Amino acid sequence: MMNNLKLKLLREKMKDQEIDAYLIPITDPHLGEYLPGHWRIIEWLTGFTGSAANVVVTAHFAGLWTDSRYFIQAENELKDSGFELVKLNIPHTPEYIDWLEENLGPDPVIAVDGRILPVGTLKLLNAKLGWKNPIIQLNKDLVSGLWTDRPPMPDGRAFEHETRFTGESREEKIRRVRSGMKKLRAGYHLITSLDDIAWLLNIRGSDVSYSPLLTAYVLLSDNSLDLFVDPAKIPHDLENKLANAGVKIYPYHEAANALKKIEGSSILITPGTTSAALYYSLPADIEIIEEVSVPTRLKAIKNSTEIRHIKNVMVKDGVALTKFFYWLDKTLGKEKVTEISAADKLLSFRLEQENCQGASFATIAAYNEHGASPHYCSTAESDVELKPEGIFLLDSGGQYLDGTTDVTRTIALAKPTVQQKTDFTLALKGTINLALVKFPLGTKGYQVEILARKALWDRGMNYGHGTGHGVGFFLNVHEGPQTIGTGASGDMKTIFEPGMLTADEPAIYREGEYGFRTENLILCIEKEKTEYGQFLGFETVTLACIDTSLIDTDLLTGTEKDWITSYHKEGFSKLKGFLRPEEAEWLENKCRPV
Repeated sequence: MMNNLKLKLLREKMKDQEIDAYLIPITDPHLGEYLPGHWRIIEWLTGFTGSAANVVVTAHFAGLWTDSRYFIQAENELKDSGFELVKLNIPHTPEYIDWLEENLGPDPVIAVDGRILPVGTLKLLNAKLGWKNPIIQLNKDLVSGLWTDRPPMPDGRAFEHETRFTGESREEKIRRVRSGMKKLRAGYHLITSLDDIAWLLNIRGSDVSYSPLLTAYVLLSDNSLDLFVDPAKIPHDLENKLANAGVKIYPYHEAANALKKIEGSSILITPGTTSAALYYSLPADIEIIEEVSVPTRLKAIKNSTEIRHIKNVMVKDGVALTKFFYWLDKTLGKEKVTEISAADKLLSFRLEQENCQGASFATIAAYNEHGASPHYCSTAESDVELKPEGIFLLDSGGQYLDGTTDVTRTIALAKPTVQQKTDFTLALKGTINLALVKFPLGTKGYQVEILARKALWDRGMNYGHGTGHGVGFFLNVHEGPQTIGTGASGDMKTIFEPGMLTADEPAIYREGEYGFRTENLILCIEKEKTEYGQFLGFETVTLACIDTSLIDTDLLTGTEKDWITSYHKEGFSKLKGFLRPEEAEWLENKCRPV
């Protein structure tokens, strides 16, 4: 069915039910970033394949709101769909609500599927549009009847994530979460984030592409733990282990009814991951405590076992990346290499590594102007051949039983221009200076972000996305609560603490030409304690050589040059023993001091 026909049929349904505006968030009932096919409603309706968007449909307007990461992509994918791209001024904000306020008349009927609408967004709708006396209908799924070939709900089976990887039993994690609930005076805790549930119960699944998650809800109290999941997904031996930990299993669809029957004084929820439908299933007389979930805060701080595994995973991932770039260097110009075949080749090198389960997100293999779109994903239509000229940006990651990686490298496929070297170096300075910062305990991500942007700002340049996101442990590649810059996948109020693993990815983009991004993962560590308190810093744990041919050394300080030299020396030392002699020789040449 053509996208513009889908829009026509949707409007007919709206007219029949006297709906003035229909809202579609790009999410699922767990309000996650990566969606099972069953919930890719916006992609089915509009053709847009990005991970951040909101859609509004009225009788005479159909708009898709997204941020600067997706402007170029959205303009191409929305062609002939009947949908108009509306560019967000501020990333990750519900600016479509402002549009509704300006364009809807009095007493508007606004409809949405409340299962996929965050309760926080519903509150904003009511606050902004209250003076118009809106009728907001939360039970309107207008899509299912139109989407005749809709993928079914995922049915992958769960498996245990062993304690030798996690470093902590599910029983101990449950105890710690209950302790956190007591501090917040919460009698119950509704846990809706799939990564929180996977971490808490030491289980993983395959319901979501790239993230090893199981579709479920958890309702936790001081003396009960109810897991709402399709029972067929839980193998018998795992069911017994969960039962021994006090976990009772109920069908997935019974979660809302269970909430209605709660008898207690208070419940802890996270507004950003709790749907309006679940929120309004809670008893009217219960106190609702709104806070970042306890598991989210606990799992952000990696324990010593996880940290040991993460550092080992970085070696394996660095080996895979080195083998890939060596292969590319020796193959380009002799055999045909495209964006897609390059991404496939990199995945094959990762899968050779012990415990690798696949990619942690869709690889961004972007040649020349495609690199100017921060979240570009090559398709059969957009795939191009790499040639011995121009710029190649590769943003990729791996899922391993012993950790999750996310790394970006940009390389020159021929001698770079002066402007290319300048742009690359200014962005790289941000990566380095964020890695080198020392700060007092209590510091938040937005307080240090200036270090990542200053070199660019000094030249009147900038990038439109956040600088750093938390990373899970064999979980989501984007995972809060810490964040550097915007609060897209985190909480702006969260301070950095030792054990937090975070991305460091300043960038610069020139539309129609290229993009530059050097992304490493950095681990928060203790630095020193003085009379002014405890100071923290970062340890760069990613191991992958940086293309020094793109560096303008005149733009670097002595400290920055020393960091690059030291970084390459450490990387070569840790990787060389896992490489063939010719690969090690190639890497050593790439790691020469700048």
